Amino acid sequence: MSVLVTGGAGYIGSHAVLTLLQKGIDVIVIDDFSNSSLESLERVKKITNRDIKVYKGDVADLRLLNLIFSNHDIHTVIHFAGSKSVGESISKPIHYYNNNVVASLVLINEMMKRGIYNLIFSSSATVYGNSNTMPVTENAPIGMTTNPYGTSKLMIEKILDDVTRANSSFRVTVLRYFNPVGAHFSGEIGEDPNGIPNNLMPYVCQVAIGKYKQVSVYGRDYPTKDGTGVRDYIHVMDLAEGHVAALEHRNEGPNHKVYNLGTGKGYSVLDLLTTFERVTFRSVPYVLSERRPGDIAECWSDPSKAYRELGWKAKRGLEEMVRDAWNWQQKNPNGYIKA
Repeated sequence: MSVLVTGGAGYIGSHAVLTLLQKGIDVIVIDDFSNSSLESLERVKKITNRDIKVYKGDVADLRLLNLIFSNHDIHTVIHFAGSKSVGESISKPIHYYNNNVVASLVLINEMMKRGIYNLIFSSSATVYGNSNTMPVTENAPIGMTTNPYGTSKLMIEKILDDVTRANSSFRVTVLRYFNPVGAHFSGEIGEDPNGIPNNLMPYVCQVAIGKYKQVSVYGRDYPTKDGTGVRDYIHVMDLAEGHVAALEHRNEGPNHKVYNLGTGKGYSVLDLLTTFERVTFRSVPYVLSERRPGDIAECWSDPSKAYRELGWKAKRGLEEMVRDAWNWQQKNPNGYIKA
Protein backbone atom coordinates (compact mmCIF):
# COMPACT_ATOMS: atom_id res chain seq x y z
CA MET A 1 0.00 0.00 0.00
CA SER A 2 1.12 3.55 -0.73
CA VAL A 3 0.79 7.13 0.46
CA LEU A 4 -0.34 9.75 -2.08
CA VAL A 5 1.45 13.05 -1.57
CA THR A 6 -0.15 16.02 -3.32
CA GLY A 7 2.29 18.84 -4.04
CA GLY A 8 5.09 16.38 -3.35
CA ALA A 9 7.66 18.19 -5.49
CA GLY A 10 7.34 21.43 -3.51
CA TYR A 11 9.53 22.69 -0.71
CA ILE A 12 7.86 20.94 2.23
CA GLY A 13 6.44 18.13 0.11
CA SER A 14 9.83 17.02 -1.25
CA HIS A 15 11.34 16.86 2.24
CA ALA A 16 8.32 14.86 3.45
CA VAL A 17 8.62 12.47 0.49
CA LEU A 18 12.31 11.94 1.31
CA THR A 19 11.50 11.21 4.95
CA LEU A 20 8.69 8.81 4.05
CA LEU A 21 10.92 6.91 1.63
CA GLN A 22 13.66 6.63 4.24
CA LYS A 23 11.05 5.02 6.51
CA GLY A 24 10.38 2.39 3.84
CA ILE A 25 6.99 3.82 2.82
CA ASP A 26 5.96 3.68 -0.85
CA VAL A 27 5.06 7.13 -2.20
CA ILE A 28 2.98 8.37 -5.13
CA VAL A 29 3.26 12.07 -6.01
CA ILE A 30 0.91 14.39 -7.86
CA ASP A 31 2.17 17.91 -8.63
CA ASP A 32 1.41 20.46 -11.32
CA PHE A 33 4.95 21.94 -11.04
CA SER A 34 3.59 25.49 -11.10
CA ASN A 35 5.81 26.38 -8.13
CA SER A 36 8.09 23.36 -7.95
CA SER A 37 10.52 21.31 -9.99
CA LEU A 38 10.70 17.65 -11.00
CA GLU A 39 14.42 17.93 -10.25
CA SER A 40 13.61 17.99 -6.52
CA LEU A 41 12.15 14.49 -6.78
CA GLU A 42 15.03 13.28 -8.94
CA ARG A 43 17.37 14.34 -6.15
CA VAL A 44 15.17 12.69 -3.53
CA LYS A 45 15.43 9.45 -5.49
CA LYS A 46 19.21 9.86 -5.60
CA ILE A 47 19.48 10.45 -1.84
CA THR A 48 17.16 7.59 -0.87
CA ASN A 49 17.92 5.16 -3.70
CA ARG A 50 14.15 4.65 -3.92
CA ASP A 51 11.76 5.12 -6.82
CA ILE A 52 8.79 7.50 -6.83
CA LYS A 53 5.80 7.31 -9.15
CA VAL A 54 5.09 10.88 -10.24
CA TYR A 55 1.97 12.24 -11.94
CA LYS A 56 1.98 15.72 -13.42
CA GLY A 57 -1.32 17.50 -13.03
CA ASP A 58 -3.82 19.34 -10.89
CA VAL A 59 -5.44 17.91 -7.76
CA ALA A 60 -8.77 19.18 -9.11
CA ASP A 61 -8.41 17.03 -12.26
CA LEU A 62 -10.98 14.25 -11.76
CA ARG A 63 -9.65 12.20 -14.64
CA LEU A 64 -6.15 12.20 -13.17
CA LEU A 65 -7.36 11.40 -9.65
CA ASN A 66 -9.37 8.48 -10.99
CA LEU A 67 -6.31 7.21 -12.84
CA ILE A 68 -4.14 7.42 -9.72
CA PHE A 69 -6.70 5.83 -7.41
CA SER A 70 -7.38 3.06 -9.94
CA ASN A 71 -3.71 2.23 -10.52
CA HIS A 72 -2.48 2.31 -6.91
CA ASP A 73 -3.52 0.87 -3.56
CA ILE A 74 -3.48 4.08 -1.51
CA HIS A 75 -4.29 4.08 2.21
CA THR A 76 -3.48 7.72 3.11
CA VAL A 77 -3.29 11.07 1.35
CA ILE A 78 -0.93 13.78 2.61
CA HIS A 79 -2.27 16.99 1.11
CA PHE A 80 0.33 19.73 0.56
CA ALA A 81 -0.82 21.04 -2.83
CA GLY A 82 -1.92 24.67 -2.88
CA SER A 83 -0.82 28.27 -3.25
CA LYS A 84 0.94 29.66 -0.20
CA SER A 85 1.95 33.33 -0.43
CA VAL A 86 0.23 35.71 1.98
CA GLY A 87 1.04 38.76 -0.17
CA GLU A 88 -0.05 37.16 -3.42
CA SER A 89 -3.29 35.95 -1.85
CA ILE A 90 -4.29 39.53 -1.08
CA SER A 91 -3.97 40.52 -4.75
CA LYS A 92 -5.33 37.21 -6.15
CA PRO A 93 -7.99 35.98 -3.71
CA ILE A 94 -10.08 34.08 -6.28
CA HIS A 95 -7.03 32.11 -7.40
CA TYR A 96 -6.35 31.11 -3.79
CA TYR A 97 -9.91 30.00 -3.10
CA ASN A 98 -9.96 28.01 -6.35
CA ASN A 99 -6.53 26.45 -6.00
CA ASN A 100 -6.77 25.70 -2.29
CA VAL A 101 -10.43 25.25 -1.34
CA VAL A 102 -12.09 24.00 -4.53
CA ALA A 103 -9.27 21.58 -5.33
CA SER A 104 -9.39 20.20 -1.78
CA LEU A 105 -13.13 19.59 -2.08
CA VAL A 106 -12.57 17.61 -5.27
CA LEU A 107 -9.84 15.55 -3.60
CA ILE A 108 -11.84 14.81 -0.45
CA ASN A 109 -14.91 13.81 -2.46
CA GLU A 110 -12.93 11.41 -4.65
CA MET A 111 -11.18 9.90 -1.63
CA MET A 112 -14.52 9.13 -0.02
CA LYS A 113 -15.88 7.61 -3.23
CA ARG A 114 -12.85 5.29 -3.31
CA GLY A 115 -13.00 4.39 0.37
CA ILE A 116 -9.70 6.12 1.19
CA TYR A 117 -10.39 7.41 4.66
CA ASN A 118 -7.07 8.79 5.94
CA LEU A 119 -6.04 12.38 5.22
CA ILE A 120 -3.19 14.42 6.66
CA PHE A 121 -3.76 18.08 5.84
CA SER A 122 -1.09 20.75 5.49
CA SER A 123 -2.61 23.71 7.33
CA SER A 124 -1.06 26.84 8.77
CA ALA A 125 -0.73 28.92 11.91
CA THR A 126 -2.35 31.70 9.89
CA VAL A 127 -5.74 30.21 10.85
CA TYR A 128 -5.20 31.69 14.33
CA GLY A 129 -4.93 35.22 12.92
CA ASN A 130 -4.27 37.84 15.58
CA SER A 131 -4.29 35.57 18.61
CA ASN A 132 -4.46 37.42 21.93
CA THR A 133 -2.31 34.95 23.85
CA MET A 134 1.15 33.48 23.25
CA PRO A 135 2.19 30.79 22.85
CA VAL A 136 -0.68 29.57 20.69
CA THR A 137 -2.27 26.25 21.62
CA GLU A 138 -4.57 24.18 19.41
CA ASN A 139 -7.48 25.34 21.58
CA ALA A 140 -6.92 29.00 20.69
CA PRO A 141 -9.76 30.59 18.71
CA ILE A 142 -9.49 30.29 14.95
CA GLY A 143 -11.22 32.37 12.30
CA MET A 144 -9.49 35.70 12.86
CA THR A 145 -7.53 35.34 9.63
CA THR A 146 -5.98 38.44 8.10
CA ASN A 147 -5.46 37.35 4.48
CA PRO A 148 -7.07 35.08 1.83
CA TYR A 149 -4.30 32.48 2.14
CA GLY A 150 -5.08 31.99 5.83
CA THR A 151 -8.81 32.07 5.15
CA SER A 152 -8.46 29.37 2.49
CA LYS A 153 -6.70 27.11 5.01
CA LEU A 154 -9.40 27.90 7.56
CA MET A 155 -12.14 27.00 5.09
CA ILE A 156 -10.54 23.64 4.34
CA GLU A 157 -10.19 22.94 8.07
CA LYS A 158 -13.89 23.67 8.57
CA ILE A 159 -14.81 21.40 5.66
CA LEU A 160 -12.72 18.57 7.14
CA ASP A 161 -14.28 19.10 10.56
CA ASP A 162 -17.76 18.77 9.05
CA VAL A 163 -16.79 15.72 6.99
CA THR A 164 -15.40 13.88 10.01
CA ARG A 165 -18.50 14.72 12.05
CA ALA A 166 -20.70 13.30 9.28
CA ASN A 167 -18.57 10.21 8.65
CA SER A 168 -16.88 8.56 11.64
CA SER A 169 -14.78 6.36 9.32
CA PHE A 170 -13.04 9.35 7.72
CA ARG A 171 -9.90 10.15 9.72
CA VAL A 172 -8.19 13.54 9.46
CA THR A 173 -5.02 14.91 11.02
CA VAL A 174 -4.62 18.67 10.61
CA LEU A 175 -1.06 19.96 10.98
CA ARG A 176 -0.78 23.68 11.60
CA TYR A 177 2.69 24.77 10.49
CA PHE A 178 4.45 27.76 11.82
CA ASN A 179 7.34 29.09 9.65
CA PRO A 180 9.28 26.39 7.77
CA VAL A 181 12.90 27.23 6.91
CA GLY A 182 16.14 25.39 6.19
CA ALA A 183 16.87 22.48 3.87
CA HIS A 184 18.07 18.90 3.88
CA PHE A 185 21.59 18.77 5.34
CA SER A 186 22.97 17.42 2.04
CA GLY A 187 22.11 20.68 0.26
CA GLU A 188 20.51 18.61 -2.51
CA ILE A 189 16.94 19.81 -1.88
CA GLY A 190 15.69 23.07 -0.43
CA GLU A 191 13.40 26.05 -0.93
CA ASP A 192 13.37 27.21 -4.56
CA PRO A 193 10.72 29.92 -5.01
CA ASN A 194 9.69 31.23 -8.41
CA GLY A 195 10.94 34.77 -9.00
CA ILE A 196 11.46 37.05 -6.01
CA PRO A 197 11.08 35.04 -2.78
CA ASN A 198 8.01 35.79 -0.66
CA ASN A 199 9.48 34.21 2.47
CA LEU A 200 12.17 35.75 4.63
CA MET A 201 14.86 33.06 4.78
CA PRO A 202 15.27 32.45 1.02
CA TYR A 203 15.32 36.20 0.44
CA VAL A 204 18.02 36.64 3.09
CA CYS A 205 20.05 33.86 1.44
CA GLN A 206 19.73 35.51 -1.96
CA VAL A 207 20.83 38.86 -0.56
CA ALA A 208 23.83 37.13 1.00
CA ILE A 209 24.96 35.70 -2.36
CA GLY A 210 24.50 39.09 -4.03
CA LYS A 211 21.37 38.41 -6.02
CA TYR A 212 19.48 41.23 -4.28
CA LYS A 213 20.77 44.42 -2.70
CA GLN A 214 19.12 44.30 0.72
CA VAL A 215 16.38 42.80 2.86
CA SER A 216 13.26 44.85 3.49
CA VAL A 217 12.13 44.30 7.06
CA TYR A 218 8.40 44.95 6.97
CA GLY A 219 7.27 46.53 10.22
CA ARG A 220 9.49 48.40 12.67
CA ASP A 221 6.89 49.48 15.22
CA TYR A 222 5.27 46.23 16.30
CA PRO A 223 4.84 45.78 20.09
CA THR A 224 7.79 43.35 20.21
CA LYS A 225 11.23 43.49 21.80
CA ASP A 226 12.85 45.20 18.78
CA GLY A 227 9.78 46.40 16.86
CA THR A 228 10.01 43.70 14.17
CA GLY A 229 7.67 40.77 13.69
CA VAL A 230 8.21 37.65 15.78
CA ARG A 231 7.70 34.16 14.35
CA ASP A 232 8.22 30.53 15.27
CA TYR A 233 10.69 29.21 12.70
CA ILE A 234 10.83 25.43 12.28
CA HIS A 235 13.35 23.39 10.33
CA VAL A 236 11.72 21.78 7.30
CA MET A 237 13.15 18.38 8.24
CA ASP A 238 11.51 18.58 11.66
CA LEU A 239 8.30 19.43 9.83
CA ALA A 240 8.74 16.44 7.51
CA GLU A 241 9.28 14.16 10.49
CA GLY A 242 6.08 15.53 12.00
CA HIS A 243 4.16 14.17 9.00
CA VAL A 244 5.67 10.72 9.48
CA ALA A 245 4.64 10.82 13.15
CA ALA A 246 1.10 11.83 12.13
CA LEU A 247 1.01 8.97 9.62
CA GLU A 248 2.20 6.44 12.18
CA HIS A 249 -0.49 7.55 14.66
CA ARG A 250 -3.29 8.12 12.14
CA ASN A 251 -5.52 5.36 13.51
CA GLU A 252 -5.25 6.42 17.14
CA GLY A 253 -7.63 8.65 19.07
CA PRO A 254 -10.54 10.61 17.59
CA ASN A 255 -11.12 10.79 13.85
CA HIS A 256 -10.36 14.53 13.74
CA LYS A 257 -7.10 15.69 15.31
CA VAL A 258 -5.23 19.00 15.19
CA TYR A 259 -1.58 19.63 16.03
CA ASN A 260 0.74 22.63 16.02
CA LEU A 261 4.10 21.95 14.41
CA GLY A 262 6.56 24.51 15.69
CA THR A 263 9.48 24.87 18.07
CA GLY A 264 7.67 26.82 20.77
CA LYS A 265 10.18 29.68 20.45
CA GLY A 266 9.62 33.09 18.91
CA TYR A 267 12.38 34.89 17.01
CA SER A 268 12.17 38.40 15.60
CA VAL A 269 13.24 39.26 12.07
CA LEU A 270 16.33 40.95 13.50
CA ASP A 271 17.09 37.81 15.55
CA LEU A 272 17.09 35.81 12.33
CA LEU A 273 19.31 38.30 10.52
CA THR A 274 21.79 38.42 13.40
CA THR A 275 21.92 34.63 13.60
CA PHE A 276 22.40 34.38 9.84
CA GLU A 277 25.38 36.75 9.91
CA ARG A 278 26.94 34.94 12.87
CA VAL A 279 26.58 31.46 11.32
CA THR A 280 27.53 32.31 7.73
CA PHE A 281 30.01 35.17 8.30
CA ARG A 282 28.09 37.07 5.63
CA SER A 283 26.80 40.60 6.03
CA VAL A 284 23.12 41.08 5.19
CA PRO A 285 22.16 44.71 4.51
CA TYR A 286 18.59 45.53 5.48
CA VAL A 287 16.20 48.45 5.57
CA LEU A 288 13.27 48.94 7.94
CA SER A 289 10.03 49.42 6.00
CA GLU A 290 6.35 49.89 6.73
CA ARG A 291 4.15 46.98 7.73
CA ARG A 292 2.61 44.81 5.01
CA PRO A 293 -1.16 44.34 4.86
CA GLY A 294 -2.16 41.02 6.39
CA ASP A 295 0.89 40.59 8.62
CA ILE A 296 0.64 40.25 12.40
CA ALA A 297 3.03 41.28 15.19
CA GLU A 298 3.90 37.92 16.69
CA CYS A 299 3.02 34.27 16.54
CA TRP A 300 4.70 31.27 18.11
CA SER A 301 3.45 27.86 19.10
CA ASP A 302 2.84 25.60 22.02
CA PRO A 303 3.74 22.28 20.33
CA SER A 304 3.39 20.13 23.47
CA LYS A 305 0.27 18.29 22.25
CA ALA A 306 2.21 16.82 19.32
CA TYR A 307 4.85 15.55 21.74
CA ARG A 308 2.26 14.01 24.09
CA GLU A 309 0.21 12.30 21.39
CA LEU A 310 2.61 11.77 18.48
CA GLY A 311 5.92 11.56 20.29
CA TRP A 312 7.18 14.36 18.02
CA LYS A 313 9.10 17.53 18.83
CA ALA A 314 11.37 19.82 16.86
CA LYS A 315 15.03 18.92 17.34
CA ARG A 316 16.84 21.51 15.22
CA GLY A 317 17.54 25.06 16.37
CA LEU A 318 17.74 28.38 14.52
CA GLU A 319 21.48 28.04 13.85
CA GLU A 320 20.96 24.68 12.15
CA MET A 321 18.09 26.14 10.13
CA VAL A 322 20.36 28.94 8.93
CA ARG A 323 23.31 26.64 8.23
CA ASP A 324 21.27 24.21 6.14
CA ALA A 325 19.46 26.99 4.24
CA TRP A 326 22.81 28.61 3.42
CA ASN A 327 24.34 25.29 2.40
CA TRP A 328 21.46 24.75 -0.05
CA GLN A 329 21.79 28.29 -1.41
CA GLN A 330 25.55 28.04 -1.94
CA LYS A 331 25.27 24.69 -3.73
CA ASN A 332 22.28 25.84 -5.80
CA PRO A 333 22.62 29.57 -6.50
CA ASN A 334 19.99 29.28 -9.24
CA GLY A 335 17.79 26.76 -7.43
CA TYR A 336 17.09 23.57 -9.35
CA ILE A 337 18.17 25.09 -12.66
CA LYS A 338 21.25 23.17 -13.76
CA ALA A 339 24.27 25.17 -14.86
